[in-house]
Amino acid sequence: MKTEIINMQSVVDITDELKDIIQRCVNETMVIEKIKFKCECNIILTDNNTIREYNMDFRGLDSATDVLSFPILDFIGDIKDLNTDDIKYDINPETGHVMLGDIIISMDKVIQQSKEYGHSIKRELGFLIVHGMLHLLGYDHEEIKDREKMRKKEEYILNKIGLKR
Repeated sequence: MKTEIINMQSVVDITDELKDIIQRCVNETMVIEKIKFKCECNIILTDNNTIREYNMDFRGLDSATDVLSFPILDFIGDIKDLNTDDIKYDINPETGHVMLGDIIISMDKVIQQSKEYGHSIKRELGFLIVHGMLHLLGYDHEEIKDREKMRKKEEYILNKIGLKR
């Protein structure tokens, strides 16, 4: 999985260790979801002010949030195998990989929520990456049953990586 990490913030120093956690969360999500095609996504790390602007522009909500996901593909149900004809316009011509979309994370929220929930910044960042990846792969949490399914999957993936509560 090709992951472009775009750092647009100065709240947290994005060390090689944090980059590794991001990549491990992306990769493990892809393995657990049995994604068999080459793909890529962008992870944009920002601050509360910038994510607030994105939230207002794209969702009409004038507040900072922790993570926003912008999926490109439209997964139907649990089907993770895609027909090449269905995605021919979603392939990056430079890499040949299917573009999944973008995940935007507020590092201000990562710090705030790690304190609030009593765990590390690494754990919170990992959670938001996995959460965002699941959105790119068609999950949502509008209904209670969907929320429970997504939370269970998030915890499973984080535990596999060693980012336990």
